[in-house]
Amino acid sequence: MRWRGLPRGGTLLRAALVAALLGLAAAVLQPSAGCPPPGAAPVQPAPAATSSPPADGRPSNALPLPSGAVGVPVRLAEPAALAVLRPGARVDLLVAPAGGAAGEATLLASRALVLDVVGAGAVDGSSALYLALRPEQAQRTVGVPEGSRFAVVVRG
Repeated sequence: MRWRGLPRGGTLLRAALVAALLGLAAAVLQPSAGCPPPGAAPVQPAPAATSSPPADGRPSNALPLPSGAVGVPVRLAEPAALAVLRPGARVDLLVAPAGGAAGEATLLASRALVLDVVGAGAVDGSSALYLALRPEQAQRTVGVPEGSRFAVVVRG
């Protein structure tokens, strides 16, 4: 087979596009270090503390759920309180009913373990406190009427 001269513009463009698409296909099909090979069983994360930082940039030191406890996320009426809380802290969980008078708060859980603090610096309302509660405390907590406000008292 003989060449009849140099390839022209259209042929060069097609050859360049084919080379670029082959390179892209090779890059997409190349397995990355964090991905298991096809057919491999998925790796389950360990139940221990995570090391990836949450959205607010603080390191996450989430604690595992203790045996017999129930994990409950709680949005506080004053999210600024999350700034002083860390996993492992003990808090008293209080609720003030919607439309109730000032100073009317009911104790829902005493010395509840803080498992994680999510979005302490968030201003969009996505911040929450993740608490380990006994099942009956968790039932009372999730059963409060809508519009009620949660607060915590940090224990020593």
